[in-house]
Amino acid sequence: MLKYLIRRVLQMIPVFLGVTMLLFILRAPGVLPGDPVRMITGERAISDTLRAQIVEEYGLDRPLPEQYVLYLGNLAKGDLGDSFQKSRPVVDILADKFPNTVKLALAAIVIEVIIGISAGIISAVKQYSLADVLTTLSTSILVAIPVFWLGMMLQLFFGILLKRWTGDTIYLPISGMTSNRFPDWAHMILPAITLASVSTAYVARIMRSQMLEALGQDYIRTAEAKGLSRRAVIWRHAMKNAMIPVVTFIGIDLGAMMAGAILTETIFNWPGVGYEIFVAIGQRDWPVVMGGVIFIVFAVMIVNLLVDLSYAVLDPRIRYGGAAE
Repeated sequence: MLKYLIRRVLQMIPVFLGVTMLLFILRAPGVLPGDPVRMITGERAISDTLRAQIVEEYGLDRPLPEQYVLYLGNLAKGDLGDSFQKSRPVVDILADKFPNTVKLALAAIVIEVIIGISAGIISAVKQYSLADVLTTLSTSILVAIPVFWLGMMLQLFFGILLKRWTGDTIYLPISGMTSNRFPDWAHMILPAITLASVSTAYVARIMRSQMLEALGQDYIRTAEAKGLSRRAVIWRHAMKNAMIPVVTFIGIDLGAMMAGAILTETIFNWPGVGYEIFVAIGQRDWPVVMGGVIFIVFAVMIVNLLVDLSYAVLDPRIRYGGAAE
């Protein structure tokens, strides 16, 4: 296990360096529109002396490889630079926003796990039943619906139409994460459902296919022949083995939700890392963009590592290290 862990950590290093290198190339002059100095100073007129001072202070006059090495050195010390627009350390900005993104991602994961796994199990156990047909149909629809469109439709129905129909009595908040009228958790309902929609459909599909495969295995027939109840066979034997691909997807999806929450956070004005990156892209605030993406990539790699290590818990036949690996 220790050898496997060390090897996986070493494999993460070139991936991390590749992401930082790609981001650094994108911010190079001439690759994307925008003048870094103008982004720092705003719209006010500046003298040549002030421009030269800013260029020297931020190292913009140095060759790109040298800037990259300096950036990696600062990154190793936990320094992601300062925001051009907010004149604050990027680390502090992300530290303020990251808990909000984690809350939204975890809420979406809870919806994904409860609804997706339950629907997949019911669909597999009652194959070709009405529940199976409804699950297959609804997952197909969810996969086809764009996330931003679903979010706006939820806002329209639960935040505007429902409010109008009930006379300002029953409706859900459609923006932000706090207000005087609603508790904080109410603000999370619509964005969490939006963020979890497509993933829930995939989890249900994966769970259904894996359960059907597990229920057809010889050890399941052996367990049934020994007199175990159908419930015990499903929950103790079939589900545990069927969960491995599901756990893989959910683990990867947790990281993807933190990265893919940009659309959801923007639609619902949710003050998380995704929304901060969206605003920073529009303002050409590259330190925040790079810091946010690097932050998310690192979180995704850590989550993926934890998912891989969880396989041995779900299936005792899986061992890391040695010939068995």
